[in-house]
Amino acid sequence: MKASEKRHDVPVSAATNTPPSPVTVPSPPARRTPPATWRDPRLVVGIVIVAVSVLFGAQLFARADDTVAVWAVRSDLPGGTAVGADDLERREIRFGDAVQADLYVSASSPVPVGSTLVHDVGAGELLPRAALGDAGAAALVEVPVAVPSESVPATVRAGSVVDVWVTPDGPGTAQAESVQVFDDVVVVAAPRSGSALGPSATRQVIVGVDGEQENGLAEALARAATGTIVITRQG
Repeated sequence: MKASEKRHDVPVSAATNTPPSPVTVPSPPARRTPPATWRDPRLVVGIVIVAVSVLFGAQLFARADDTVAVWAVRSDLPGGTAVGADDLERREIRFGDAVQADLYVSASSPVPVGSTLVHDVGAGELLPRAALGDAGAAALVEVPVAVPSESVPATVRAGSVVDVWVTPDGPGTAQAESVQVFDDVVVVAAPRSGSALGPSATRQVIVGVDGEQENGLAEALARAATGTIVITRQG
């Protein structure tokens, strides 16, 4: 072999400057969030809370305007006064129920011409339906009745229409029947406070007796003095 043909073996790593190949790291597998379902209790509880909140808010909004317009008296008016538009003012009142609201004169229309008070109504008071009558019904006799507190319905108030009964007391009256002494009379006043007279507290209820029943007033009072008074209210 000739000198010019001699080969020089050179290491491959020294003959090239090629960098080493980068190491490839595999990506982690993708994780998918499972879709929400109606069976998820958290979702159900959230929907219930929202529904209850909306319903409660709607009820409060409805009740905020649940008022009834009724007439009120501007100044003190004695029984027998002919009621006119100048004597009244409109009031918006929120009553507990329709029965209570119906006790007072609605302001949806004027008071009928010729209406006259059958008993006194104070300034600022709502005008009871039972306080209105015609000129011929204005003259009422006010009769005080002492009644045991438990014998007066809790709903009785001025303007209520009631019946007054008496149950005889004393020996031999155990089987005696109660007797009605006043029929369909208007309550003029019914103070809440009672006074301790005897074994039980009593209330004084003042009723207005019209001319027809006034003729039998003496007999009615005599019967009332012989027993225990009970007042019943018409619904």
